[in-house]
Amino acid sequence: MEFIRQWVFGLYEIGVLPSMFQYAFLTNALVAGLLIGPLLGALGPLVIVKRLAFFSEAVGHGALTGVALGILLGEPATQPFVALFCFCILFAMLLHWIKSRTDIPYDALVGVFLSFAIALGAALILYVAKKVNVHILENVLFGSILTVKDMDIWVLLLITAVSAVLIIKGANRALLASLSPDLARVRGVNIRLYDYIFILLIALVTVASVKVVGAILVGALLLIPATSARMISRNGREFFAYSVLFSTLSCILGILLPMAGALPIPSGAAIVMIASLGFVLSLIIRRWRVIQ
Repeated sequence: MEFIRQWVFGLYEIGVLPSMFQYAFLTNALVAGLLIGPLLGALGPLVIVKRLAFFSEAVGHGALTGVALGILLGEPATQPFVALFCFCILFAMLLHWIKSRTDIPYDALVGVFLSFAIALGAALILYVAKKVNVHILENVLFGSILTVKDMDIWVLLLITAVSAVLIIKGANRALLASLSPDLARVRGVNIRLYDYIFILLIALVTVASVKVVGAILVGALLLIPATSARMISRNGREFFAYSVLFSTLSCILGILLPMAGALPIPSGAAIVMIASLGFVLSLIIRRWRVIQ
């Protein structure tokens, strides 16, 4: 990380980058955005195809409970990684396990888990607020580039590397299992295994993105760029590429514009607002194509 910071600072000194890049925390935030953007953009199309948008929201809200549990168990308030990851992974896997063994409508089941996560988080916050600065909890909810530290970057790098390997190795089979389960079974694809791997990926990426995007908004960044990409793409390759592009641009602009003073709002809110602007532009482009 120190090498990256020195490289960015060198670009600032020769006038390539603006003056705000003299600060190390902004470099950390930008690196985090460059990791989170492509990662969320790559998973977004499968979230859309598998109709798991509501699921990602539930896991994001569960992150608040994970943070509160970590603080109560004695972890650092700014980096409660063990409790955060353990709770969210258990939360996601249990939800999917129950879904695969019952006939409860999926949206109703996710709603139950989402309500539980919010209620448990609200109850634990009463105790956590007595031990830590309440602004730490605000950062968890809405994201803050000021809280991104070296350890967060290393965690993101690890999750990005694991996700990239899994996506490269199994993206086509996972997509086939989502679009045509019967055909996937004929071709020997283990549908249940790929479902659990994908659920695990969503949980890991959601938790890793909380620092920048925020627990409340991280699900939106999985959903909005992919939805925008779907409206203007003509095939699966464009769908994937546009989703990665929209998500990455949203992260970069959502980090830089607040720091430049153009958007005096938290980074997470800025990222999602810019992604929403991309959605509006995609609607316009789609309508224009229909008229033409």
